Amino acid sequence: MENRSENNESQKPSSLESGYLSGWMRFPSWLRNKYLITGLCFIAWMVFIDRNDLPTQWKRVKELRTLQQSEKNMDKQISETKQELELLKTNPSTLEKYAREKYMMKRDNEDLYIISTVKQ
Repeated sequence: MENRSENNESQKPSSLESGYLSGWMRFPSWLRNKYLITGLCFIAWMVFIDRNDLPTQWKRVKELRTLQQSEKNMDKQISETKQELELLKTNPSTLEKYAREKYMMKRDNEDLYIISTVKQ
């Protein structure tokens, strides 16, 4: 009989161990899974802390869309400028109109008056 009582007492955890174990036993078993905890920590790290975290990625996507829109605008402006250049090369009246409007040029027998409207 003494043997049985010694076995029972040796299997009981000490007061320090019982406090530690009873704290962990309050959580469900799936929350005590070390793989789940490690996976959740990894996901949190990648989503919020890493150099390529989600807020940074969203900012980069927004910047990419802005740059793509700017590229479309520049392509449109380039095509308009090429068309204007072709007109200037082929049509002398367009060349004269362009020189008068853009560079304020005039013929020898003309007077040029510039009227500017400034809003106040």
